[in-house]
Amino acid sequence: MLGFASGLPLALSGSTLQAWATVEGVPLQEIGFLTLVGSAYTLKFLWAPLVDRYVPPVLGRRRGWMLVTQALLALTIMVMGLLSPSEALKPLALLGLLVAFLSATQDIAFDAYCTDVLHKEERGAGAAVKVLGYRLAMIVSGGLAFILADSGLHWGEHVLVPPLGWGRTYVLMGVFMLLCALATLAAPEPDHVALAPRRLREAVVEPLSEFFSRRGALAVLLLIVLYKLGDAFAGALSTTFLLRGAGYTPTEVGAVNKVMGIAATIVGALAGGAVMARWSLYRSLMCFGVLQGVSNLAYWLIAVSPRNLWLMAAGVGLENLCGGLGTAAFVGLLMALCRQRFSATQFALLSGLSAVGRTYLAGPLTPPLVQELGWPGFFLVTVAIAVPGLLLLHALRGRIEAMVREGED
Repeated sequence: MLGFASGLPLALSGSTLQAWATVEGVPLQEIGFLTLVGSAYTLKFLWAPLVDRYVPPVLGRRRGWMLVTQALLALTIMVMGLLSPSEALKPLALLGLLVAFLSATQDIAFDAYCTDVLHKEERGAGAAVKVLGYRLAMIVSGGLAFILADSGLHWGEHVLVPPLGWGRTYVLMGVFMLLCALATLAAPEPDHVALAPRRLREAVVEPLSEFFSRRGALAVLLLIVLYKLGDAFAGALSTTFLLRGAGYTPTEVGAVNKVMGIAATIVGALAGGAVMARWSLYRSLMCFGVLQGVSNLAYWLIAVSPRNLWLMAAGVGLENLCGGLGTAAFVGLLMALCRQRFSATQFALLSGLSAVGRTYLAGPLTPPLVQELGWPGFFLVTVAIAVPGLLLLHALRGRIEAMVREGED
């Protein structure tokens, strides 16, 4: 349930906002730069020490921050529904940036909570279940939002919910976000609650100095940036590709790309968590990383083939299934590298770096690459972009295993 709360805002400031702007005729280059709204997810390590250091007056250090951000997210998302990208793109983008900031802050607290509450042997399953809730929320804020805005819900000839339009759909998503606060109220505390740093300087300096004191820390940080870079490029404008490049309708994209595709990611994450219980972390990262890179060819096949809904569904499903496997292993790596006392700051640093490629490389660079290479050529390039991360992973095998052991000391 907390994974659902964490995942709900992401699409509303990302792919769903991208689709809304696409449908209303916003130019491709402006849509590409809308991905910069996600900068907060990359920079969240800057204010993560505040979440480690200060404790809200209710629910403790982790759940207190989660409750506050959930309430503010609900309000901001509802306000977004009062605007239109064709008439007020800049104010809408600023609100989207605020949603991303609040969502990133919720993630800081939630990721730290997961790191604190899960025992070592639970990390694989915990990462999978976390992704399960996160992706279910993306079905709601992505796929369901598309369908509600475009055509409404139907059962045969009966109209269950008439088309809401994008604005009212955002207001409804804000209501869902408010309901997520109930999960925070019901969440248990960890078996062992680590003491908060006594001073802000301690909260800022010690988590970073402890991590960077480990041999090979910089190389591991580079791996975190590169590991899902090919996946990030392939998904940066996947919604715009399916709508504008491949010619599918918003309802078709909502049903397949945002519902079935995310469901495939959930299956991949759960399967990945089950496999990780038997495999080493390195083996999981390598095998799943290869699969998530090669699976980008599914989008290439959609791009070069005649319009076919079944082909689109199969391609999107395969790509998301393999992406879910990679995500489960990747989240397991991040949790293993964090120490409990500084889990908010260290996890925020690591997960924020993982968003560097998606935010600052994939978003701005995808439009010119597509214009230069076309959609088929672009998706072939995304497979090549995945290779450096896999080569670095192989080179760092021993160092990763050592850092995981050091993080458990």
